[in-house]
Amino acid sequence: MSDRIKVGVAGVGAMGKNHARVLASLPNAHLTAIFDLDRARAEELAALYGAKAVTTLEDLAAEVDAAAVAVPTIAHRQVAGFLLEQGKHVLVEKPLSESLTEAQELVALADAKGLVLQVGHIERFNPVMKQLESRMQQPRFIEATRLSPFPNRSMDIGVVLDVMIHDLEIILHLVRSPVVSVDAVGVPVLTRREDIANARLRFANGCVANVTSSRVSDKKMRKIQVFHGEGYISLDYQEQSGHMYRRDGMSIAREDVPVEKDEPLKLELAAFVDCARKGATPLVSGQQGTEALKLAILITEAIEKNAPVQLPLS
Repeated sequence: MSDRIKVGVAGVGAMGKNHARVLASLPNAHLTAIFDLDRARAEELAALYGAKAVTTLEDLAAEVDAAAVAVPTIAHRQVAGFLLEQGKHVLVEKPLSESLTEAQELVALADAKGLVLQVGHIERFNPVMKQLESRMQQPRFIEATRLSPFPNRSMDIGVVLDVMIHDLEIILHLVRSPVVSVDAVGVPVLTRREDIANARLRFANGCVANVTSSRVSDKKMRKIQVFHGEGYISLDYQEQSGHMYRRDGMSIAREDVPVEKDEPLKLELAAFVDCARKGATPLVSGQQGTEALKLAILITEAIEKNAPVQLPLS
């Protein structure tokens, strides 16, 4: 096996341009092609990173072994599906799709072809996750808050699929129990979809999660607090820092949580390249991305109906 595989990027907008930057820097990857409907933007980045600007998905597929798909969500099924049909490993930015049916089709296609399908839930590669996974085995209550100013992108989806889905995927990963009820509220502010939302999730094992997301705030915040019987951990994804709080008699003792800082996108794409080279299962598979999407859609349904959603325990 060659030490490097040929990789490309489909869509080099706000997120895709960072995919191109990072892929061009990875030792096991050779960025060979960039596709974007904006020809000038594709050519600019291709020249910057020594790649080839291509005008069609067919040309992209001909140049690569694997590709990152960072086109608008409504085009994920079409673009990722085409690349999978052509035998290419694919990383798709979150959400995997705008519909559960399309997401399931992508998962089935990747499985049938024996290809890697990774979903870009970048926070799973944030260094703070190691602390969550090692210290919180049976969470009882989770509080997640993710706020940001309006991004002027991803306006084809609401804040739940755009922003909250990061925390939903992490919560599902930590709790590992079926969701049994969803209560949510959302408000459109600058778009026709919800721009700020809150969801309260109850799981079959008794854990409760309270999740708040906004893309119309005047500040950025990406934090999570996870509580269990003996204390809780508070982590800041943005600062890559945190504290552990433990019971000490009738008081609470605080200790710093050691975090080895790094760029999550670099870790995510390096893992994707490694999985593509080895045919290994990614940390966030298509199936896991589909489960996060399923929960996000349930939350948007609860918002639209203005009523809680109850699920069977099975």
